[in-house]
Amino acid sequence: MQLDKIHATVVTGFLGSGKTTLLSNLIKNATNKRIAVVVNEFGEMDIDAELLRGCPLACDDEATETEDGIFELANGCICCTVEEEFVPVMKKLIEKRDTIDHIVIETSGLALPKPLVQAFNWPEIKRHCTVDSVIAVLDGPAIAAGTWAHDPHAVDAARQADESLDHDPSLEELLDDQISAADLAIVSKADQLSDDERQTVEVWLRERLPARVKTLFVENGQADPEVLTGLDAATEDRIESITTHHDAHHAAGESHEHAHDHFDSTVVTLGRVDADALLNGMQELIAEQTIYRAKGFVAAGDKPMRQVVQGVGERIAHYFDRLWEADEARQTRLVFIGHDLDHERIRSRLATAELAD
Repeated sequence: MQLDKIHATVVTGFLGSGKTTLLSNLIKNATNKRIAVVVNEFGEMDIDAELLRGCPLACDDEATETEDGIFELANGCICCTVEEEFVPVMKKLIEKRDTIDHIVIETSGLALPKPLVQAFNWPEIKRHCTVDSVIAVLDGPAIAAGTWAHDPHAVDAARQADESLDHDPSLEELLDDQISAADLAIVSKADQLSDDERQTVEVWLRERLPARVKTLFVENGQADPEVLTGLDAATEDRIESITTHHDAHHAAGESHEHAHDHFDSTVVTLGRVDADALLNGMQELIAEQTIYRAKGFVAAGDKPMRQVVQGVGERIAHYFDRLWEADEARQTRLVFIGHDLDHERIRSRLATAELAD
């Protein structure tokens, strides 16, 4: 085991596969470990990072921002929010290496893990860090059904969000590329699989993964932290030997265009709202516009708890995560991610749900 280096776990998987749930449970149950969390999520407002700072970590105090998106948490952990600034953030974490036991990196929903792992071979990172493992999170029911994602239409549309996706791969090819670097495959939503469906998933994985890669079926993101960390795989040492569909595309000399700049996002801030009216408005906007992802926090009427709303495709999930603090402004904040969004339409439609103070 490379005791002189900080070990980093890379978690990859499609939108809706269960990455954030797995990560939240990992951090919450990793007692006596100081974990740095790097959340790579496109958007003007990092909702996922705030969720990690909030309920799942059960922090008694507010997170304190120290510098450039690095947050000190009440339990001694650190949370970093990045978009395309991975190496600078890693350098800042390396400066804090005496106070960090482990790094966990959640990639964006369509990111390919290979380029990220390759970055660990850069001298300024390799000297201090190693990839403990790459964990691929797979949606069990979607794999069994052959759709590869819970909402394949939303994921298929959103794949242009990652600039490394410069050609037109199928979702199955994208999934192959994600698991190609895996040291551990996590199959989520195992409680929703019949015996036959589970066997279908196992056969699919056996055809794609070498024998050294183990598969773990989990429910509600619950997995023993000791199983998820400490694999000491040093994935960066073998990453160049992995060939992906993306590599084959470039080897063929095909031209490509990066589409990341065509991605669009907007943030809406409101006061207290009628939650049902807000959800109806979100459904209406999703039907009207090319919205890939919608997420945020809602001040639902006079309810004492903050409501979390997350939409992928046509599916909108919502739940209450914690009580509002006594001195906390009860605001509704939502981020919409999509293509050619009508910002004013989104703002005006949701404003109809706002309640008068």
